[in-house]
Amino acid sequence: MTRIGLVVNPTAGRGRGGGAGAAAHGLLRAGGHDVVDLSGPSLAHATDRARAGVLDGLDALVVVGGDGMVHLGVNVVAGTGLPLGVVAAGTGNDIARTLGLPRGDVAAAVARIERGLADGARSIDAARVGPPGRPAQEWFVGVLSCGLDAAVNARANTLRRPRGHARYVRALLAELRRFRPYGYRVTSDGAVWESAGSLVAVANVPWFGGGLQIAPDARPDDGLLDVVVAGPLGRAEVVRVFPGIYRGRHVHHPQVRIERARHVLIEPMAALGAAAPAAFADGERIGPLPLQVEVVPGALRVLAAGRA
Repeated sequence: MTRIGLVVNPTAGRGRGGGAGAAAHGLLRAGGHDVVDLSGPSLAHATDRARAGVLDGLDALVVVGGDGMVHLGVNVVAGTGLPLGVVAAGTGNDIARTLGLPRGDVAAAVARIERGLADGARSIDAARVGPPGRPAQEWFVGVLSCGLDAAVNARANTLRRPRGHARYVRALLAELRRFRPYGYRVTSDGAVWESAGSLVAVANVPWFGGGLQIAPDARPDDGLLDVVVAGPLGRAEVVRVFPGIYRGRHVHHPQVRIERARHVLIEPMAALGAAAPAAFADGERIGPLPLQVEVVPGALRVLAAGRA
């Protein structure tokens, strides 16, 4: 009998996560699996329970929710060989979108997990991030953002209304009132970009923020990260450029540059602009700059993920 750890975010998908978790639990049990509920009252508590569950012996870990729950799962199983299953029940689901997994369909997601358990998991890359000179403290599998998008993410997390994408639009408008370009030095495999800027993102997948195509050519299994930087855009230019991210049109702007790298160092440069906001990855807060990022090829095994 396969022993599966299950972690559910009941607030995912505008409150639908709890129902999705109950449905996934029932379907997995009906499939003959021993299902251990490792959910907790907070992200930290659930992470601790999931790690304890891994030590007790699991055959797979399944998370139910959005990209934040995938982030939790990645930080439990990356580098261990234990496969991760995803029941995408959030509002963004950018990682599931990249991997070709069902979104908003519990039965289809569980069927894909069952197929992965039978046929084997797909290996994809994950990235480690942390302060320079120390062991990397955290994994991510999606996008690390360190610019205006990170500031918007932080503000949106403080808003209770409106829901969905409208909350991020409201947060963007609020952040623009006080925005001035940040100062950066970004070193990508030795190549240095030093400038005032509005956006720095390190992408393992094309999408973040619920469908923003920040790095259209990023692939989660090529052993490389796509480093997207945008120079010192003013408020009016930000308003013109940012909507184009939904279709990846920003990459044609003369102030936008993309490099591919295995190692990235992002440092604040006070002489060049304002202090950059704390970084976010997979929608979760990572911390302030400086940060170093390293891609680890094949660090994560995902159950029944389609080709990117």
